[in-house]
Amino acid sequence: MNFVKMHGLGNDFIIFEALDKVNYDWNEIAKKVCDRHIGIGADGILIVENSDIADVKMVIINSDGSYAEMCGNGLRCFSKYVYERGIVKKEILNIETGAGVLEVVLKIENGIVKGVRVNMGKPILEEDKNFYKLNVLDRTFNATTMIMGVPHTVIYVDEIKDEDVIKYGPIIEKMEMFKRGTNVNFVKIIDDKHIQVRTWERGAGYTLACGTGTCASVVASYINNFTDKNVIAHLKLGDLRINYEDYVYMEGPAEFICEGRILL
Repeated sequence: MNFVKMHGLGNDFIIFEALDKVNYDWNEIAKKVCDRHIGIGADGILIVENSDIADVKMVIINSDGSYAEMCGNGLRCFSKYVYERGIVKKEILNIETGAGVLEVVLKIENGIVKGVRVNMGKPILEEDKNFYKLNVLDRTFNATTMIMGVPHTVIYVDEIKDEDVIKYGPIIEKMEMFKRGTNVNFVKIIDDKHIQVRTWERGAGYTLACGTGTCASVVASYINNFTDKNVIAHLKLGDLRINYEDYVYMEGPAEFICEGRILL
């Protein structure tokens, strides 16, 4: 089967086309190809399918074989892929996802996608989880939980340490209070226009970047009066620009890594 590997700020994906409607066991395929030792290695797979309600459909499977409704970095990679491969030759795309149809605006230079701006939709906030104390092992965090396409919990720290993300992230992800599990975003406020974000992703673990998580982090920081609506989020390998105006808009890069064929 042909594949293309891409990344958005280090959040990496393997893309497959399934426009022929052949049935594959994508959950098992994802677990196999995403393995970084005996597969290609990735945080998840993106499947290109036909859509009856949009220009094209994106299906997301995490590295553990679980289904994800939405992925911001994945959507940017997916959009660049379908445009440059000629599947949908539009500068404004409507893409069907598990979180609904989302609008994507491409920045094109000489036929190449140089930037992607995504309307990520509206966050769904829970009144009792806007700002609360979350007790985890030996720590108590200030937290905000919402749906930003998928469930996200934002916790605030003075300094972000990788060992803390790895220690607390998987525990918070599977806490009983989160019925669907949750992605966990560790956020440091730099000033009212800049934040730092690291994410433990539900079903994938520690990732170098998470688009929906970054959007949730900016929304949470704004409603908690820590930042403005327009924020630059600093991730491990670069920045995302987030604008929150009822809808949340995300702008950032997407890059090809390699392509080839894999035996399944």
